[in-house]
Amino acid sequence: MNADEVKQKLIDAGRILEDAGQGDLTRGHVSIRVPGDPTHFFMKPHSFGFDEITPENIVVCNLEGEKVAGGGRKHSEVYIHSEIYKLRPDVNSVIHTHPTHAVALSCTGQPLHPISQPAVAFCDGLPYYTDTIELIRSHAMGAGVAQALGKAKAVLLRNHGAAIVGATVEESTILAIMLDNACQIQLAAMAAGPLGAVFDAEYIERLHDTITRPEQYTINFEYLRRRARRVRQLPPPADPVLPVKPLQPAMAH
Repeated sequence: MNADEVKQKLIDAGRILEDAGQGDLTRGHVSIRVPGDPTHFFMKPHSFGFDEITPENIVVCNLEGEKVAGGGRKHSEVYIHSEIYKLRPDVNSVIHTHPTHAVALSCTGQPLHPISQPAVAFCDGLPYYTDTIELIRSHAMGAGVAQALGKAKAVLLRNHGAAIVGATVEESTILAIMLDNACQIQLAAMAAGPLGAVFDAEYIERLHDTITRPEQYTINFEYLRRRARRVRQLPPPADPVLPVKPLQPAMAH
């Protein structure tokens, strides 16, 4: 993708997250690395909702969390993004939100159990960052979140929110939604009584491999992208332009 296409993906991810109830006014943020330049990333601007991202207000930041371009203000919690990008070269998109059910589960300190299909996506680990409930407004605090995340797909910031990562924005966005769904299911199950037995490791691993394939993230992101556009009565995204082979001259008989 080129820069304009990545910015459009950022805009669409914001709409999807807003529609999923993860906006928390203007406090959530999403970023994507600049294509061809892993030392910089595009990010949602400060003071705007997820559904208000535009090509003009998107900011560009470097791995020190400094704004280097763009029309908007940078988020004060930019260090969640910059420090994760420093530590995880495999990550190309970072999301930080305050999803209600993920925050509620984080308050209990309990692990996420693989008792539902969304939860199985995180069966390889959902660590906690427990240093503070405050906003992550320094390099050191951002580094603490990145270190707590480790190699996982997401980390719960206890009593605060979650940071979710992906190799693509499609992955990070769908995982953000799945994480809150998984936490909601577990909280409801815990309220009903003790958790029952889980399926054995072989079943869990097989399901994990099925639901975390890249095409699963892409298919579901594109569906939510189309739905967000229908809700806002926007034209559908342009189909990718495929190269057309030139016609060959007819052979003489």
